[in-house]
This record gives sequence, C-alpha cells and structure tokens, in this order.
Amino acid sequence: MRRPGRETTRTGLRWLLALAFLVVGYVHLRSPRAFLPIVPDWVPMPRETIIATGVCELLGAVALLIPRLRWLAGVMLALYSVCVYPANIKHAMDSVAIGGQTLGWGYHAPRLAFQPVIIWWALFAGGVIDWPWRREPAKL
Repeated sequence: MRRPGRETTRTGLRWLLALAFLVVGYVHLRSPRAFLPIVPDWVPMPRETIIATGVCELLGAVALLIPRLRWLAGVMLALYSVCVYPANIKHAMDSVAIGGQTLGWGYHAPRLAFQPVIIWWALFAGGVIDWPWRREPAKL
C-alpha cells in the first residue's frame, strides 16, 4: 500500500524535475556554444557531448512522465547528474563566464552542494527509492 502524502510529494517533484530537465535540455540544444567553456578538457568532442547531454535531458524528462519508463528514467537521470558534476566543478573552480557573466561562490557553493539532492530527486521521482519515508512492510 502506498502512502498518499508520499505519492503526492513524489508526483509534484516528478513534474518539477521533468520541467527543469526539459528547460535545461532545450537550452543545451539551442545554445551549445555557451556551455563549451565549462566542459572539462578531458571530455572528447565537447560540442557533440553538449548536444548529447541536451538530448539525454529531454528524453529523461519525457520518460520520467511515462509510468512504464519512470524507474529507468530515475536511474538514468541520477547517473546523468553524477556524470555532469565535473562540468559544475570546472565552472566553479575556474570562474568560467557564461554568457559574459562570471558567477561567484554565492552561486557555485550552493549549486555544488545541491547536486546530491538532484541525484536523490531523480531516484525518488522515478520511484527507485522511498527515502526519507519508510517502505511499507511486506504482507504475508
């Protein structure tokens, strides 16, 4: 039996996360050049990688809203969020300007600290985990 409060929260967070990934995915596809400065030097084919990340974000967002694909989307968006973390670190450490604007540690510190929350969020929204709620005991 599922708890209504948990499921209402999960549904709201799922839609919010899907919207965020749709927006960011669109921006990656519309303006890949803007993201080039934060791609670590060791990433091959940076422009193509940015395009691929945009496609992954869009597909993940849509899959998160399809019940049959939701669990897989949660796992893949969590893995995606782990994989792009080096770009977030480079953005912060190198004070990379995006769109002519350099953001300070008032932005970067919370952004870096929030990445694990995004990973949890994807897993929770996809129904992969229930934490911080307890799972229902199995009925015999």
